[in-house]
Amino acid sequence: MSKKDNGGLTVIFAYLNEKNRPYSAQDVFNNLQKQHGLGKTAVVKAMEQLALEGKIKEKTYGKQKIYFADQAQFAEVSEADLKAIDSRISDLSTQVQVISQGCRQLDTELKELNSSLTTEEMISEIQELKEVCSGYRENLEKIKSATNHVTPEQKEMVYKERHLYVKEWKKRKRLAADMMGSILEGYPKTKKQFLEEVGVETDEDCKVTMPST
Repeated sequence: MSKKDNGGLTVIFAYLNEKNRPYSAQDVFNNLQKQHGLGKTAVVKAMEQLALEGKIKEKTYGKQKIYFADQAQFAEVSEADLKAIDSRISDLSTQVQVISQGCRQLDTELKELNSSLTTEEMISEIQELKEVCSGYRENLEKIKSATNHVTPEQKEMVYKERHLYVKEWKKRKRLAADMMGSILEGYPKTKKQFLEEVGVETDEDCKVTMPST
């Protein structure tokens, strides 16, 4: 038997004694292959040899063989010891839950810190904002210092003139429409032909829309 095979025997024997629970050869291969690089054939042969040597126990269930540590090598455990172990397991489970909760909280805090700006980043961002604000202030000063502002009185006068012109526009358009309607009553051609003959352009022809007053 090679040195590697002996190493496999030692690893598997120690593993079964440590875990002290039944395993198939496939289970042991899955659990030890990555860490120790054991092949499946080597694991099967090693477990069969350990069973033949009486170092571990073997049970057959149908076509599957199960291997486990020889219980005779372990000291007997009293009922009180079992209860103490169960109590210890319960305490440790509670501690695990508390520590896990603490770890989750710390992980959340870490993510928040990682997403926060560093001092250098905050200083840089503040500087950028100051530069933007400075640009706004310069534009505001230019607007304030301009000499072409429209006074409220001038603005009101423009609105009044606009209202007057739109009103007159509507009035004249209505008069023209009435006159054209009277002419078309005795005109033998269509309205479109009439407009073309007299050379009249409508708002639609000029692509303009009458604004609301």
